[in-house]
Amino acid sequence: MKLLPIGISDFKKLREGGYIYVDKTEYIYRLIKEGGGYYFLSRPRRFGKSLLLSTIRYLFEGQKELFKGLYIEDKWNWEEIYPVIRISFAKDIKRKEDLKGRIREELEKNYERNGEEMEEGKKDEGSLLEKLVIKINKKKRKQVVVLVDEYDKPILDVIEDKKQAQEVRKELKRFYSVLKDLDEYIKFVLITGVSKFSKVSLFSGLNQLEDISLSKEYGNICGYTQEELEIYFKEYLEGVNIEEVKEWYNGYNFLGEKVYNPFDILLYLKSKMFKNYWYETGKTEFLFKLLKEKEYKLPFLEKEYYTNDILEKFDIEYIGIEALMYQTGYLTIKDVKRIEEEEVYVLDYPNREVRQSFNRELLYYITGEYQSDRTSKLKIALIEEDMEEIRRQIEVFLETISYEVLKNENVYQAAIYGLMYGMGYEVEIEDRTIKGRIDLTVLINRKKVYIIELKLIEKEKEKGKSIKQIEEREYYKKYLNYEKVYIVGIEINKNKKQVINFEYKQVK
Repeated sequence: MKLLPIGISDFKKLREGGYIYVDKTEYIYRLIKEGGGYYFLSRPRRFGKSLLLSTIRYLFEGQKELFKGLYIEDKWNWEEIYPVIRISFAKDIKRKEDLKGRIREELEKNYERNGEEMEEGKKDEGSLLEKLVIKINKKKRKQVVVLVDEYDKPILDVIEDKKQAQEVRKELKRFYSVLKDLDEYIKFVLITGVSKFSKVSLFSGLNQLEDISLSKEYGNICGYTQEELEIYFKEYLEGVNIEEVKEWYNGYNFLGEKVYNPFDILLYLKSKMFKNYWYETGKTEFLFKLLKEKEYKLPFLEKEYYTNDILEKFDIEYIGIEALMYQTGYLTIKDVKRIEEEEVYVLDYPNREVRQSFNRELLYYITGEYQSDRTSKLKIALIEEDMEEIRRQIEVFLETISYEVLKNENVYQAAIYGLMYGMGYEVEIEDRTIKGRIDLTVLINRKKVYIIELKLIEKEKEKGKSIKQIEEREYYKKYLNYEKVYIVGIEINKNKKQVINFEYKQVK
């Protein structure tokens, strides 16, 4: 049985070490042979971007033995060997002052690997890269391949300090910009990272750089499709409930097929235990701090339509929540619609792992404490249909949220939504029906449904409006195919920040 390639990003080590390799060389062949030669690809962390670049490196270096039995083996001209410059920013940059040293380290390695000596002195890093490309080209009489891994990490490392982030961006812009005038010396360029900063801010003048991040043709270039999982990892899937695996880990969509995050699914296959593997490798702390600053107004939870422009609105001066969540992997494309001549995207959590982990973490930032004990008790109460315990857990939960945070209905809605989602259940917010929108719908194991309407009220006489709205608009009719349906009205005193009315009825 071949080994699971957990954490291996070097193609040579993977192939020579007896590890499973999911063959992506068809996409690589197409990319190199059919396109313009300058590409940009963004994917969330742990998605195999480094392995992709490593594969391309060994391909251009003509190491044919590593590609035996793969799609590209009999299609590539192995007589043509090209020099490769590979730069990685995988190491942490704590301060902007560290960046120059990091770039020089990478350049030094590339000078040495290509048999050249890097000049000492104050020559800027961009000039050193330019000189290396030209020197190699003239010496070997071959165009050069340039591969850049995690191009954006130095900025993301200091993103919370806007001034420092701007300085890092300026330095990187100077470094990357030299590529625009080296077209005659360059065969192929691929730049990868998590975030997509605008061309104007980071790749000024590099107009030939083609973004394939949302290209249907290359949607599966990273990650494992369901078919790939079942073919390449067949032996590891014996005795596994494949539908449960799909629910937990499949679901990322870059306009190709749905894919698994490789790191995630490989760790599951090793242990056969459902855990939040991807999430635990390094959550995006900055995202949660930003959400807190925005007072938890979470428009993406409504699954509205988003244009391609919105998904790309990410820069130091303007960080769109939707773009940040999409690019970092907390949201993915669930559906594509066409409105007149424009394609728009419906976003949602990719799978149960991300949905559950994100909302648990969000609750921590809202309340200042992890709610695992409370979610466990609430989960039991929902399963056992213990309505009084449900009420009690919601009341106690709301008391953990600071007075300053609870400013409007959206905050309460997001908080209760997060509490429900933190249990791993399917939850709909602003759930559409033909007569209006349900605030929250909680679906328990495809058998029970809790339809919840939430209102902030100021006067005693306003009590009862929530459950009355559900009944008058017949929200429950949408779910009459479930075994049991409960309608729940929760009303909170706007001034005292307390639940003052909790009504419920079983309508089926």
